[in-house]
Amino acid sequence: MINSKNKDILSIIESAISAADPQRAIKNIMHLQKNRLTIEKQAYNLDLYENIYIIGAGKAVCSMALSVEDVLGDKIAKGIIVTKYGYKKNLSRIEVIEAGHPMPDENGVKGVKRIIELLEGIKRGDLIIILLSGGASSLLPAPNENISLNDKKIATELLLKSGASIDEINAVRKHISRLKGGQLASLIYPAEAACLILSDVIGDRLDVIASGPTVPDNSTFKDAVDILKKYSIWNNMPRPVINYLLKGMKGDIAETPKAGNPAFKRISNIIIGNNKSAVSAAEKKAKELGYHTMVLSTFIEGEAREIGKLFGAIAKEIDSFERPIKRKACILAGGETTVTVKGKGKGGRAQEFALSSSLIINGIKDAAIVGVGTDGTDGPTDAAGAIADGTTVKRANEKGLDIKMFLENNDSYILFKKLNDLIITGPTNTNVNDLYMAFVF
Repeated sequence: MINSKNKDILSIIESAISAADPQRAIKNIMHLQKNRLTIEKQAYNLDLYENIYIIGAGKAVCSMALSVEDVLGDKIAKGIIVTKYGYKKNLSRIEVIEAGHPMPDENGVKGVKRIIELLEGIKRGDLIIILLSGGASSLLPAPNENISLNDKKIATELLLKSGASIDEINAVRKHISRLKGGQLASLIYPAEAACLILSDVIGDRLDVIASGPTVPDNSTFKDAVDILKKYSIWNNMPRPVINYLLKGMKGDIAETPKAGNPAFKRISNIIIGNNKSAVSAAEKKAKELGYHTMVLSTFIEGEAREIGKLFGAIAKEIDSFERPIKRKACILAGGETTVTVKGKGKGGRAQEFALSSSLIINGIKDAAIVGVGTDGTDGPTDAAGAIADGTTVKRANEKGLDIKMFLENNDSYILFKKLNDLIITGPTNTNVNDLYMAFVF
């Protein structure tokens, strides 16, 4: 039996997560010498700024803020950040507000209100440091005019269950929100800003990460409407959302800021960590442990169950013919799959990926498929992911559990919990997409 106690698998996962540590990443690029602050290649003479403010949101934002406080100390005039419940850390100069994720809540609205109030008092001579990581879109809910938080929650839930990609989800959220899609940049202007970003988006697209609050938005109201219709959820949207988007399409409401807006000339956007760094670290660790390794891609997208079948087929190929690499083999990939929720079960994309693969590798000795979310929470569960192996189906059957039924009900968490094959890391204080692995020992 290969389970979550397998030392090699857990060691490789730990290496991947450590490589995406935002505290270490910020300390590597942010330095203060006398009154000269450098952030990567950008230099700031702090004698020229009246105040330094810190704002931000995300599941990893507290870890990011810790490093910023270590560097700047009492030079920080004030700060407000929003993170997920359970992810709070004690900070000395920056206020932390905990809020709902992936579903937004009133605390998130409160956090946005506090941030906007802070920004209303800034001046051209101030410096704003923005910290963003995965989860910021949900943690900064600021519904537009006549759209309630409940309306936005319904819209978000429908999108999350539709199978829409993260950039499609964000294109809609940008057009029913006050900060997303470059609108935060407009609120900060004419002050200067540096935005430090821990990327949880495939390809590190700045317009998609956290719904792109500090960069031009290429999507439109029409795009938002087309996406909702594409996934057949337009008619299920709350009426205020529909009305607002239709007004936008008609030009009655201003579009989100586009390229050429002067606000964007005053902001530097810097990626401090991403999925590629996590996958590279996992590859390095696997090689150290004696595995033949291959990185398939860091751009994995698609239905989790279909990607799971693919990884199962690759493991089968290695077991049968030792190709594309020989055993002891470790196939690696990164990205973010989606789940079209049709059942009423509990699970996440990494767990569904693993559960689907179990049907393909059934009976194969010494094979394992692993899916793990680098943030430590896969979907609305307390698990980071799960491990499936060649005995998963057999062990499930012995307990009277039909894997196909669990898969159809999107109930991967319950199945893996019963088999003791969940990966539990707790909050990792980072978030750089998912890690997908196939092993043939």
